[in-house]
Amino acid sequence: MTSPALTIAQVLDQPPLVPLWPTVGQALGLAESTTYQLAAENRLPIEVIRLGRRRVCRVVDLHKFLGLIPEAVGTAPEVQSGATATRNDEAAGVQPAAPVEQSAPTAK
Repeated sequence: MTSPALTIAQVLDQPPLVPLWPTVGQALGLAESTTYQLAAENRLPIEVIRLGRRRVCRVVDLHKFLGLIPEAVGTAPEVQSGATATRNDEAAGVQPAAPVEQSAPTAK
């Protein structure tokens, strides 16, 4: 049975090194056995550090993978102001979809 995933606030409130399980596994929404299996196969999306028998990860790597901090240091993500677009289809790069015709349900 899987444990509930961590919230963003819980992920951000972690020390510099976090244990592979439960912190990293739950942040990625994985079960304990899956987390350890992926770590053993070196298939986790973040680097796993072995400290004796313990397996830990750097919290900064976890934050980067989850998109909580930008990739490059000193750059901030671009944010479009909500005031410039009043409707979703008026936002930059969004093309309005063609209207879809719906037929009336038939009685049986």
